[in-house]
Amino acid sequence: MSYEVTSHPLTGIEARPGSGHYGVFDHGAHVWAWQPSGEKPVLWMSAKSMYEPGQAVRGGVPVIFPWFGAGPLGVLKPAHGFGRTNTWTRAGVDDSIDADGRLVVEYELDQTEIGPQADFPYAFLANVRVVFTPGYLQVELTVTNRDDVSFTFENALHTYIAVGEVARVSVEGLEGADYLDRAAGAPTLECVQDAPVTITAETDRLYMHTGAVVLDDPVWGRRLEISKEGSANTVVWNPWVAKSAAMPDFGDDEWGGMLCIEAVNALDEAITLAPGDTHVMRQRISLVAQGR
Repeated sequence: MSYEVTSHPLTGIEARPGSGHYGVFDHGAHVWAWQPSGEKPVLWMSAKSMYEPGQAVRGGVPVIFPWFGAGPLGVLKPAHGFGRTNTWTRAGVDDSIDADGRLVVEYELDQTEIGPQADFPYAFLANVRVVFTPGYLQVELTVTNRDDVSFTFENALHTYIAVGEVARVSVEGLEGADYLDRAAGAPTLECVQDAPVTITAETDRLYMHTGAVVLDDPVWGRRLEISKEGSANTVVWNPWVAKSAAMPDFGDDEWGGMLCIEAVNALDEAITLAPGDTHVMRQRISLVAQGR
């Protein structure tokens, strides 16, 4: 058995294949480390992240459910829902690291584990399946309606990618996509992407986009393909200088080393499930060019 159950700073599963690193916390079913052997870390984590019960972890792959942000009307708490602030039940671990470098960890969460939720009073089952391999990381979020009535939810895999220098990266594949610009002081909300995305200021864009993108990182000499299924929106986010300084769990100078590229279903693309129905969203991050 190549993995271990660790408890610092939070309980979860870790493995170190070669010089690489895999890590997922039970809290939030939160993937916090994917570093293939011989590579730089692919996931970014804040040095100021809060590792406490009931708190969201800053970085990695937060699981967002059952609302995005403060919800469609902007009034729901906690931000991004209760999925990322509760401890999930570890449902299984499949370890073949010694043979092929692969580790699969599965989690589940339902309404009995979180207690009554006035803003989401439904019977549900949520599952997270994490697949670590030397070539890709895949995170899958499945939601099943166990209630007698339909319900609507938003969800996201709020992935933080580590980069060499955010002002020098570009995101390819969003050209021609409509988006909502939600950054402070944005000149207009409704826009169309006319070129690869570059980061020159606070960036908070919700794209109407179902396909894959490629993150080109010339500083670290690598390209990452970020593909997805079951997601109608792609969010690209970087807080830049002022917003990062205003967040207690985000280092003032850390904004330059990260970029969020998120698989999302939000606002008009929220998911409605009839009783007994299931929705699956998955995101895969793949190494396209090896680091150097």
